[in-house]
Amino acid sequence: MTTFLTLEAWLAHLETAEPDGPDMDLTRVGQVKNALGFSFDCPVITVSGTNGKGSTCAILETILLCAGYRVGCYTSPHLLAFNERARINGADATDIDLLEQFEAVETARASLKQPVALTSFEFATLAILRLFALRGLDAVILEAGVGGRLDAVNVVDTDCAIVTSVDIDHADCLGDTREKIGFEKAGIFRAGKPAICGDPAPPQSLIDHAQAIGADLWLVGRDFRYAAQAGNERQQWSYVGRAQRRAALAYPALRGANQLINTSAALAALEALRERIPVSAQDIRLGLANVELAGRFQVLPGKPQIILDVAHNPHASAVLAQNVGNMGYFPYTYAVFGVMNEKDIEGIVKRVKGEIDHWNVTNLPTPRAASAAELESVLRAAGINDSPDSSVSRFETPAEAFQDALKRASENDRILVFGSFSAVAGVLAHRRSQHC
Repeated sequence: MTTFLTLEAWLAHLETAEPDGPDMDLTRVGQVKNALGFSFDCPVITVSGTNGKGSTCAILETILLCAGYRVGCYTSPHLLAFNERARINGADATDIDLLEQFEAVETARASLKQPVALTSFEFATLAILRLFALRGLDAVILEAGVGGRLDAVNVVDTDCAIVTSVDIDHADCLGDTREKIGFEKAGIFRAGKPAICGDPAPPQSLIDHAQAIGADLWLVGRDFRYAAQAGNERQQWSYVGRAQRRAALAYPALRGANQLINTSAALAALEALRERIPVSAQDIRLGLANVELAGRFQVLPGKPQIILDVAHNPHASAVLAQNVGNMGYFPYTYAVFGVMNEKDIEGIVKRVKGEIDHWNVTNLPTPRAASAAELESVLRAAGINDSPDSSVSRFETPAEAFQDALKRASENDRILVFGSFSAVAGVLAHRRSQHC
């Protein structure tokens, strides 16, 4: 049986042990889960969607922690350390926690009459699920990595599913239309269980699947909604659900125009589960005031203004452009931009280019990334030329691109770091090294 002494060694091994081509079901993951023999006695909330998953998970987690519950939250990918993916009671899992679970998964996998291969994501997901199952938690929140129907987290039957939004992303494996992708996202729904949809215009495929399996579908605008308080449009808002109303709520600490809809979906899930994990109005207020999530329209203190956002598809890029446009006047905006080559780079650029003056495009440390030269080519084709008020520059690393932006920007300008998690992580790691 394979075993390693460090988490880093395990992760390196899993990257090289990927199976040849994916199975189009969860059979392999289910076999290993059954061999591990764990289950959950607490409510499980599974969150899928094109954008807004991380924010919705963070909002749920923080409210439940403020209510005094013991909470496990699994998200992906991570920014700086793998441990960020597994949080227990608000703290990242330790290497020791994870090592024990990785060994348990390998033991279970090897114990099968015909041992199966797992992807690194599947392996890690099972390890983190087992960690949560052994901790006697009051609630577990699981974020689907890609899609939903075939995502490893879907090996667990959820008590409440949330689909935050549906748009084109990962078209190679999920489909090239919203209808195809909606069906994949809706794969986390379960018969007789609440199925929350926060997309204002959900694909018909999502609605049809919920009805076909007998899920309890909650649609934004029909079963729950949010509204600004009269006379307090910029200070307070209200949530209105099927049986609950939460009035005079402060805006969540997460920035961005889309956070009210993410928060409403989270509150709809908590309303649906109120018999099992009740929360008070004060719990919600404290949760919204204290929620944090790195890399989601994260504005750092100081000058020049620095904004970090993992917007890596056209839908997220459009939201980012709206959020940046609402920030007020800045003489120049510098962008540090890097993204994976399978993304709709033209679509991303089209939606945000009106808010950016100077582009610092960067290579990323993965073969899946678009090169800085490829990114420059897209920007040139989109009409970005070099002048005193506009430019495109290429860099080998996000850190180098960021350092150049810092040198060129005045204290009244702003620097937008966006695209892949890897691009944002590269800048975060650089800033951390500078402050040590």
